[in-house]
Amino acid sequence: MLLAIDVGNSTTSVGLFDTEKNLRFLASMDTDSRKTADQISIDLMNLCTLYHYNYHDVTGAIFCSVVPPINFMMNKALTRLLGKAPMMVGPGVKTGLNIRMEVQSQVGADIVADAVSALEKFPAPIVTIDMGTATSVGVISEGRNYEGGLLLPGVAVSLEALSRRAAQLPDISLQYPKALIGKNTEDCMRSGIVYGTAGMLDGVIDRIREEFPGKKLTVVATGGNAPVIVKYCRNEIIYDKYLLMDGLWAVYQKNK
Repeated sequence: MLLAIDVGNSTTSVGLFDTEKNLRFLASMDTDSRKTADQISIDLMNLCTLYHYNYHDVTGAIFCSVVPPINFMMNKALTRLLGKAPMMVGPGVKTGLNIRMEVQSQVGADIVADAVSALEKFPAPIVTIDMGTATSVGVISEGRNYEGGLLLPGVAVSLEALSRRAAQLPDISLQYPKALIGKNTEDCMRSGIVYGTAGMLDGVIDRIREEFPGKKLTVVATGGNAPVIVKYCRNEIIYDKYLLMDGLWAVYQKNK
C-alpha cells in the first residue's frame, strides 16, 4: 500500500492507496509545523487505525508540501513509521512535465501533482484550479508543457480579510448563498464571496481560452472550496476531489 500526503497551509490530506490504485481512505488533519516527528507518526498511525488499516501494510510513502518548516519532521516521521525514507515531490523527481517557468523550483509541489494527474485524465490544453488557502490556477499546453499560472486569494482568506478589516462585518462560514442579491449582512457577504469568486474564475478562464484559439480547453477544479464555487461558474468545470492524490500516485509510479 502507498501512503500519499499533501501538506497544505491549513490542512494536511492523507490518502492510502492499495496496489490497484484504489484510494482506501482520504482523511485530513490540521497542519502544524510545531509538531515533532513522533507526534506526526502518532497522527498517521491513528488515522490508519480509525479507517481500520494496519500501517505495517504500507510499503511506500510520498508527500508534497507547501510548508517548508514541516518537511524535515514529516520526512523523519515517515521514515520512522515505515523503516525507509519517503519520496518527496520536488527537484530531481521525475514528473513527465516540461515546466516553462523562469525558476522551475518555484512551482508548488501540489501544483505539479495536480498537473501530472490532469494529464493522465484529460486532453491538453488543460486549466487546473486548486482551491485551498490560496486559489492556484495552472495552465498546461500540448506536449506536457506546464506554461505557468495565476495565484489568487483563497475563498476563506478573502472572507477572513473582509471580516477583520471591516468592523461591522461578522465572521461567517462558507455556504451556498440563498440568492444572488442578499437581504441581510451575512447573505450579502456570502453572495459576494461565492458569486464574486465564480465570476473572477470565469473571467480568468475566458482570458486563458483566448491564448489557445480554436482548441477545446479542459478545466478541472479540486480543493476543499471547489464544490461550492464551481456550481456558480458559467464555464464548464470538472470537479475532481481526488486530482492531487491521483497525481501523487502517478509521480510515485514514475520514480519508484
